[in-house]
Amino acid sequence: MVKAVIAEDEALLRDALQRLLETAWPALDIVAQCEDGASALEAIAEHRPDVAFLDIRMPGLTGLEVATAAAELRPPPQIVFTTAYDQYAIDAFERGAIDYLLKPIAPERLAATIQRVQTRLASGHVDIGSLSSLIRQLAGHTPGASAPPLTWVTASVGRETRLIMVDDIAYFRADSKYTVAMTAEGEALLRTPIRELLAMLDPQVFKQIHRSTIVNLKAIASIVRDDGGKGTLRLKGRSETLAVSQPFMAIFRHM
Repeated sequence: MVKAVIAEDEALLRDALQRLLETAWPALDIVAQCEDGASALEAIAEHRPDVAFLDIRMPGLTGLEVATAAAELRPPPQIVFTTAYDQYAIDAFERGAIDYLLKPIAPERLAATIQRVQTRLASGHVDIGSLSSLIRQLAGHTPGASAPPLTWVTASVGRETRLIMVDDIAYFRADSKYTVAMTAEGEALLRTPIRELLAMLDPQVFKQIHRSTIVNLKAIASIVRDDGGKGTLRLKGRSETLAVSQPFMAIFRHM
């Protein structure tokens, strides 16, 4: 049976795509539905699906970043991007012969995409070259304008509320419904969940390295990869180390 992962941050669109796939491709086994890029990457690494349907814009890791990491798996999954209307992106998809679904997804377009995916699955072919070229082309042009990244946050230190510059934070760590920000002065508690926080940070400076950890790239002293494919980050001026889960190591190799 062919296995698939769906990654879409909007629940209604995610459920709609699942229903469409169940109708158009009854033999498809949807092994995971994910609401953000980090969950999608971990699901792909765990389940090794034959095909991944990836929203281009998701909190944290984008669909393009997930596809970059997934392309290093052997065998890599077939990738189908989903996107809202953006002519630049559509033109790039067409030139690169990469499958995409335009939101809202039309059943006839989905049927044609499924047929192409099934043909490639039968041949065992994944066009890594076209995928890599597309990702480079779209790297700075993902659809939709985003708000400027955070420059400061308010956080609790004991009974005191402080204003902390984001550049002074070495890393963020999930803590139940909240997030711990680690600075040179110690821990501070943010009431924003790490998933929401990631979408507000500068992606050129902050990278997710684990489902529960975001690191400031400027705070990294070195990274060591172990035999199991995981990594360990050493930080400047700090004694603790941070674990990089195996799916996220691919992102560091492309930095």
